[in-house]
Amino acid sequence: MADSTSRRLLVTNARVYGPDRVAEPGWLLAQGRQIVGLGYGRPPKFDDDRSTRTVDATGRHLLPGFIDLHVHGAVGHEAMDASADGLRAMARCFARHGVSGFLPTTWTASPEATQRALDTIAGALGPVAKGASILGAHLEGPYLNVAKCGAQDPRYIRRADPAETTALLDRGFIRLLALAPEFAENLRLIDDCVRRGVAVSIAHTSATYEQVLEAVEHGASQMTHAFNAMTGFGHRDLGTAGAMLALPQLRAELIADTIHVHPAAMRVLVAAKGTASVILITDAMRAAGMPDGDYRIDSRTVTVRDGAARLPDGTLAGSVLTMDVALRNIAAATGLPLSELWPLTSLNAARAIGLSARKGSLEVGKDADLVLLDDEFNVLLTVAEGTVVYDASSES
Repeated sequence: MADSTSRRLLVTNARVYGPDRVAEPGWLLAQGRQIVGLGYGRPPKFDDDRSTRTVDATGRHLLPGFIDLHVHGAVGHEAMDASADGLRAMARCFARHGVSGFLPTTWTASPEATQRALDTIAGALGPVAKGASILGAHLEGPYLNVAKCGAQDPRYIRRADPAETTALLDRGFIRLLALAPEFAENLRLIDDCVRRGVAVSIAHTSATYEQVLEAVEHGASQMTHAFNAMTGFGHRDLGTAGAMLALPQLRAELIADTIHVHPAAMRVLVAAKGTASVILITDAMRAAGMPDGDYRIDSRTVTVRDGAARLPDGTLAGSVLTMDVALRNIAAATGLPLSELWPLTSLNAARAIGLSARKGSLEVGKDADLVLLDDEFNVLLTVAEGTVVYDASSES
């Protein structure tokens, strides 16, 4: 039996979406966890002394595996459950929808509950059998603004306390931290995150244009779920949304479910920011992949109906979106071809969290994170670090 470093995966007869061009037809060869070759036309002949699995893509689209930076849960589980089995079930669900890597994302909660969730994520980091790899953690809150709490529990929203934040950041695997920058304590936290290489996203905030600009000057680089839980755009008072649109230093997360953001506003966002600065996310909660009904979020109940997850007062509480559907929706909203849109699902996210040296695009030497799609964006195959973690042809 071949060891993991000699294992080969060869995808032939594909539309291979490279960083600069589409090879059509093209091929890609992975050995172990890395891409070791790709090109146009037919692949060269390889010796037969290694184990090689060959996939004929029959003209389908081969993209980098999707990276979901902002996702709380799926199939009845959430990161805040502090369950390793739950994280693995989430990872398997995400792989079926083209995700090769993700950041389990916390909700605002007590320090004890947050620590339990992070302890569990720490023990599950890396590859998951038949699932997407866990790339780190995303801390959404608790350093937010109660006035824009959305579905975040206002009882636990607080200002950043160095004693707490130092202990969190010392763990070393938080890759993204979302906060409201209009408070001095939170602004100082941006500085600490930047020193440690942790990306900072502006979230659940009433920040003015000037306050967002100040946060950017401190090193904030992202906006959490564009247009949601932030002040709107005005032509004299730009607000948070106007700052997001105006400042080129900021990437913008987008929940492209057509519920959180109207398709026309999705089109405006991409037109304003460009395809290199929009990151598709799901912000999915435990009801993703489940039927409509009532679901728990901390001590509260969320009702899912017709694709929307809402608290009893009507507030949206995450989504039930998957990344393949998000790509389909943004393609319909913008009319842009896949050759321009694919970075929204992978490369932009990898750049945002400092992983683009090894993830996010199809290049020799990078991790073999792949997704094979048909023309309707249905997922046929997902590969995470050289391992096939989902194959639609083998599903019963």
